[in-house]
Amino acid sequence: MTAGVPGVGPADGDALGPERYAEADGVRLCYQSLGDPADPTVLLVGGVGSPMDWWPADLCVALADLDGPHRRHVVRYDHRDTGRSTTCPPGAPDYTGRDVTEDALRVLDAAGVRSAHVVGLSMGGAIAQELALEHPDRVTTATLVATTRAVSGPDDAELPPSAPELDGLWDGPAPDPADTAALVEAAVAEDRALTGRGTFDEGRTRAVATRGVERSIDPTAGGNHFAAEPGEPFAGTLADIAVPTLVVHGTEDPLFPGHGEALAAAIPGARLLLLEGMGHQAPPPETWDVLLPELARHTGSSDPGAVPRQDG
Repeated sequence: MTAGVPGVGPADGDALGPERYAEADGVRLCYQSLGDPADPTVLLVGGVGSPMDWWPADLCVALADLDGPHRRHVVRYDHRDTGRSTTCPPGAPDYTGRDVTEDALRVLDAAGVRSAHVVGLSMGGAIAQELALEHPDRVTTATLVATTRAVSGPDDAELPPSAPELDGLWDGPAPDPADTAALVEAAVAEDRALTGRGTFDEGRTRAVATRGVERSIDPTAGGNHFAAEPGEPFAGTLADIAVPTLVVHGTEDPLFPGHGEALAAAIPGARLLLLEGMGHQAPPPETWDVLLPELARHTGSSDPGAVPRQDG
């Protein structure tokens, strides 16, 4: 595996093919897919307020080309209130957190996929946990990246708090939605604060942020994810998750320090992959030599404990 994809940049959305739409229950969700739908599907679920661009295009291409008995069919999508998906006025979401979780199923239905390897980042990792609890028939495996527990447990108070340097990071008004430059700068500043030491690449981040802002109907509407009511609680506990689970966490995650270890310990049979130097972010290219073989193993077989056949 190489830590980069020649000819494909982090914001090269064209490499993933045309944008398509899942339309169901009055909601329109924009998604892209790469690869053959007959191959195992990897569904990428992004973080709070994030359009699909924050799953960088070169990472998506690398995932589609994982070693193993099959290539992968990779799908990423814009949450509602991000990108080109259904967008509400800022401060007035007409949906619940449960709706945001179930949007993943709407995307799978539109893509003609019954069950997927769900890879969730931050809020997306919580969504993956909730889907595994209530829709295990739709989740072949779960990969939980830079996230924490989606359902409460008796020892939640023991989880380490966020790093003090994040205090106030999200305070203050959002930039003018028409001020593209200010919106990009805000996204770059946020990513800089959340990224692990030595893994922040300003050019890479700026390219992704610019594409995400320019594609969005209203780049400030993603804040509605914080304002939405949670909706009907998801049933069960982490001990009830029965799908094969891989927990991927950075050793320098300032938002959820140490939460990866606690999450893996709470899910039966879960494996923990700690990525040295990674913060609260999509895994950066310098981690791919470790990450991609683990994902090949995890998604390449109905038994993730078995290492899949290598090509050649």
